[in-house]
Amino acid sequence: MEMRDPALAAKEAEEQTLSNVPAEVADAEVTVVEDLAEPVAEVEEVDEEATVVLTPEALIDAARAMLARDAADISADDIRRLRQQINALRHTADDAEEAPEAEEPDEISVLFNQIREKKAAYTAEVEAQRLANLERKKAIVAEIIALAEDTDNVNRTFPRYRELQEEFNAIGEVPPTEDTALWKSFQDARERYSDNLKINKELRDYDFKKSLDSKQLLLDEAESLITEDDVITAYRRLQELHNKWRRIGPVAKEFREEIWDKFKAASAEINKRYQAHFEARKAREAENEAGKTELCAAMEAIDLEALKSFVAWDDATKKVMELQAKWRTFGFASKKMNKALFARFRELCDKFFAAKAEYFQSTREELSNNLARKTALAERAEALKESTDWKATTDELVALQQEWKTIGAVAKKYSDAVWKRFREACDYFFEQKKKATSGTRRVENDNLKIKREIIAELEKITAETPREEALTTMHELQERWRDTGHVPFREKDKLQDAYRAALDRIREELNLRRRSERRERFNEAVTAIEGDDAKLLRERERLFRALETRRAELRTFENNLGFLSSSSKSGNSMLREFEQKAERLRQDIAELEEKIKLVTSKL
Repeated sequence: MEMRDPALAAKEAEEQTLSNVPAEVADAEVTVVEDLAEPVAEVEEVDEEATVVLTPEALIDAARAMLARDAADISADDIRRLRQQINALRHTADDAEEAPEAEEPDEISVLFNQIREKKAAYTAEVEAQRLANLERKKAIVAEIIALAEDTDNVNRTFPRYRELQEEFNAIGEVPPTEDTALWKSFQDARERYSDNLKINKELRDYDFKKSLDSKQLLLDEAESLITEDDVITAYRRLQELHNKWRRIGPVAKEFREEIWDKFKAASAEINKRYQAHFEARKAREAENEAGKTELCAAMEAIDLEALKSFVAWDDATKKVMELQAKWRTFGFASKKMNKALFARFRELCDKFFAAKAEYFQSTREELSNNLARKTALAERAEALKESTDWKATTDELVALQQEWKTIGAVAKKYSDAVWKRFREACDYFFEQKKKATSGTRRVENDNLKIKREIIAELEKITAETPREEALTTMHELQERWRDTGHVPFREKDKLQDAYRAALDRIREELNLRRRSERRERFNEAVTAIEGDDAKLLRERERLFRALETRRAELRTFENNLGFLSSSSKSGNSMLREFEQKAERLRQDIAELEEKIKLVTSKL
C-alpha cells in the first residue's frame, strides 16, 4: 500500500473546505470555513426596489402570477419582497388615513399564505430528498473506501470507482449541516483510492490533468468576479464555484497547494468586498438614523405654547413642512430604529397640526366679529364715496380709517377682499375731492415751501442744543406744521417722511441724553444705598416688576404687528408707529436689565 504525505493530505482536505464564506444572509445558509476572512455579521438585506408601492390590483396580479409558478421557481427573496410590498401598501394607506376596500387586503393575504404553503410543501419535499441523497452518498463513500482497500484488483475496480464518482456528483443536494463533512469524507475516500492504491499511472495522470483543467477554469472565473460591479451577484456566484470545486477530483500533488491558494485568495477578496458592502450599508443606516433623530428633536423644540398669533403659526407651519420634506430625503435607518423613529416623528407632526387646528377654531368667532365690523366700515365708506361735502366726509372717512386700525385681524381668505373694498371707496372719494379742489394748487405749493422751511429748522436742532430749548423749538415747529394746510399730493409722502425722520432723530438724541442722565442719577442713588441689602433687594424687586411689565407690553405690540397690513399709506403709518413704540420698549428693557445687574453687583 502506498504511504500518504501527511502535510499534503491535510492541504488537500483544506482545499475541499468552504473557507471564506460570510455568515447567513437573507435566509440562505452558508458554511463558514476556517483560516480566511472573519464571517460577515448577520444582516437582513433590504430590497430597495420592493419599497415602490404597487396599487392593490397590481399587487394581487403579481401574487397570482407568483402562485402560478412552480414552487422551485419561487425564491425566499420573491416571498420577502411580496411581504414588503403588502406592508408598504398598508403603511401607505395608514399614512393617507384611508384604507383600500376590505376585500383587497383579504385576497392579498390569502394569496400570500397560499404561496408560503406551496413553498413550505416544496421545501419539506426537498428536505426529504436531501436526507435520501445523504444516505446514498454515504453508501458511495463507504464503497469507495472498500475499493481502496482492494489493492490487488485495480484494473477491475477502477471503472467502478469512476462510476461511483459520477453517481456521487449526479446525486442532488444533502442537508447543509451535513454537506461539508460529507464532502470531506468523499474527498478523503477519493484521495485514499488515488494515493494508496497502485493505480495505472496513465489513468492517474489523465484523471489529475482533467481535474486540474477544470479547477483552472473555476479559478479564472473566480478571479474575474473580483472586478464584478454587483457585489451580491459575485458573492452568490462564488458559492456556486465552491460547490463545483468540491465535485472535482484531486490534482497532481505538485499543483494542489498552488491552485488551491490562488482560488482561496480570490475567494477571500470577493468576501472582503461583500463584507465591505454591508458595512457601508450599515454606515448609511447610521447616518440616516442620526438625521431622522435630529429632525425629531427639531420638532420637539417647537414650543406650541409660544404660538399666539396667526403669523407665528404660519411660520411654524413652514418650518414643519421643511422638516417633513427633509425627512423624505433620508433613506432607511437600521431595522431596529426605523419604525420607532417614524412613529415618533409622525406623532409630533400630528400633535402640531392638532394644536394648530384647535387654535384656529378657538379664534374663529373673534375673526368672524372682526370681519363683520370691517365689512360694515367698507359699506359705510362706499356709501360716502360720492359725497361732495368735502370737509365733513373727509372727517368721517378719516374717523372710519382710525376705527379700522383698532379692529383685529380677520380670516386670511377674506382679509384682502374687505380691505380692498374699504381702500377703493376711500381712494375714490379723495381722488374726486382732489379733482374738485384743483384750484387750491397755489396754496398747496405755498404750504409746501413752508413745510420745507420747517424741516430745515428741525435739522438745525443738534445734540449740542440744550434740551429745553430743543423741546420748545420742536413743539413750536410741530404746531406750525399742523397749522399749515395741504401740499401737492405727489410731494406729500416724501415730505412727510423727511419731517418724521427729522423728528425721530431729535427724539432719539433727546432720549439718549435723557437715558444717560437717568443712568447717572440711578448710579448715584444705588451708590447712596450701597451696604443696605434690604433697600437694594427692594429696589431690585421693583426693577424686576417693571421689567416684566415692559416685556408683556412688548409681546403685545409684536403680536399686533403681525395683524397689520402695510399695503396702504395709513397702514404704513400705523405700522411705523407700532414699530417705534416696540423699539422704545426694547430700549427700556435693556436699560432695566442694566440697572438690575448694577443693583445685583452691589449685594
